[in-house]
Amino acid sequence: MVRMDADQEEPNARWAPVPRLRLDRRRIGAVPLMPTTTLLIAEDDYLVREGARAVLDAHDRMSVLATAASPAELLPQVEEHRPDVVLLDIRMPPTFTTEGIELAKRIRRDHPGTGIVVLSQHADPEYALDLLRDGSAGVAYLLKERLGDADRLVQAIEEVRDGGSILDPRIVEGLMEAQRRRAASRVAGLTPREFEVLGEMASGRGNAAIARGLSISERSVEKHANAIFRKLGLTEETDLNRRVAAVLFFLQRTTD
Repeated sequence: MVRMDADQEEPNARWAPVPRLRLDRRRIGAVPLMPTTTLLIAEDDYLVREGARAVLDAHDRMSVLATAASPAELLPQVEEHRPDVVLLDIRMPPTFTTEGIELAKRIRRDHPGTGIVVLSQHADPEYALDLLRDGSAGVAYLLKERLGDADRLVQAIEEVRDGGSILDPRIVEGLMEAQRRRAASRVAGLTPREFEVLGEMASGRGNAAIARGLSISERSVEKHANAIFRKLGLTEETDLNRRVAAVLFFLQRTTD
């Protein structure tokens, strides 16, 4: 191209328009683009924090915006960056007990659209129950050992970003075992007669049939049934639901 000096430029000269490029959407559609998930990481241990950052930054669908070593550092970052997901440790300064749980609840309350992935060193079902007490949508509870499995960690992050919920398999096992222990403890608190009545319920008998089988009045059956429901913590359910739940307690106890 030859450049013309100002005094040589033709009066009617114009810059040639740059042709617009047209994208072949049929070709682009053949390779769908995956959305990038923005993240904050909160972990007091420097090596774990930077290790998590390295694992996630190496993934093309993850973008770590910032990291924090304490709740005091994290909260302003959440306000500033508004991430899709916050990945945080369950035990953080100053007491290293349940700061992560309380922090997760606060973030979910102030930013309902932000997903939370809580990491724990131990499979403690009580912590999981505390975390999920206000709802499980957009929340994951994983063991820290999952940091070594990038694909599963990314899957959990994307799941909570989309409003889903994930529990580590070992946490689920712990919850089931805790439920079995609670069920056994409640059933163990029944009197011998109440246990007999509960066994008759489990056989599918109504109050009249139970009364005949145990040679007691229907009123006594109702009295024992109400005591059973109360001891098993089933006082708020409908009568049918209470009977079904009570039978499940009985079957769980007798099959353990």
